[in-house]
Amino acid sequence: MRDALDLNTVRVYTAVVDEQSFAGASRFLGMPSSNVSRYVASLEKKLGTRLLERSTRHLRMTEAGRLLYERAKPLLDALLVTQEELGEVQRELHGRVKMCMPGEAPRLLAPILAEFCSLHPGIDLECDTRITGLEVLREDIDLSIIFHRGHQEDSALITRTLATLPSIVVASPSLLAKTGVPRHVRELKSLPCITTLSALKGQPWQFQDVSGQIIKVPVRSRYRVNSGELAVAGARQGIGFAIVAAYPCQEDLDMGRLLEVPLDLCPAPLQLLGAYSHRHSVTARVRALLDLIQKRLAESGHQSMHPVIRTQV
Repeated sequence: MRDALDLNTVRVYTAVVDEQSFAGASRFLGMPSSNVSRYVASLEKKLGTRLLERSTRHLRMTEAGRLLYERAKPLLDALLVTQEELGEVQRELHGRVKMCMPGEAPRLLAPILAEFCSLHPGIDLECDTRITGLEVLREDIDLSIIFHRGHQEDSALITRTLATLPSIVVASPSLLAKTGVPRHVRELKSLPCITTLSALKGQPWQFQDVSGQIIKVPVRSRYRVNSGELAVAGARQGIGFAIVAAYPCQEDLDMGRLLEVPLDLCPAPLQLLGAYSHRHSVTARVRALLDLIQKRLAESGHQSMHPVIRTQV
């Protein structure tokens, strides 16, 4: 019977791939570079095949190396998370959670973050609203809160849907007096509109038909902003029609500063997502924070979706 692979040796190999160098893996693992090289060499000898193609500037996996990494990495991540969770059974959550979110998210999440820190005195929370998006997960950010609408693109990242926010199309009374009230989404193609880059990435507006299929409608936009709040402000001034989450503009609707525009299709809902890198997996403290956010938003009337999905962001 063939001897089983040594998990620690495989862990060293995956660290070399993740860090893209033996020196980087050495720093990450806190061991001498010579030991890292020895571990990888012994693994290749045991398997009888080359795992990495080395050059002075590049490190590339062979087909065998890629297969081992793709099979072993999720298992090692799962073991790491399990080890941490088992440890947390007997003690309070502790450690740092470094996260970021867009500037409009605190309206929903500020009380929840404060409650989380109150419940877990051992947590050090750092939340930055100046940076946002998925790119920051390549740095030292544990969690990124993002807004997204419609279909998503495949990615190596993992997202968890925290809430689904119903959306509406709004316009000011003065703009509607000029353009008339559209009844079909196709009419929006010739009308002034506001594009929210953070949710739509500059793509056409997205609606849903009765079967839930996404219908894209290209619109004209001279006011392109990276915030739902800025979109609402532009709509209030009559710059264009806006597709926004319903909750932040309720006061404008109540006061008559904005009017909801009924159309033949409903806007695709805005999703509030928690995103984290698959490479670093998710820690028990981040999972606990996501659980609390999802629970509190559901209690406040925001519909929660499936707990964990591989992102298409």
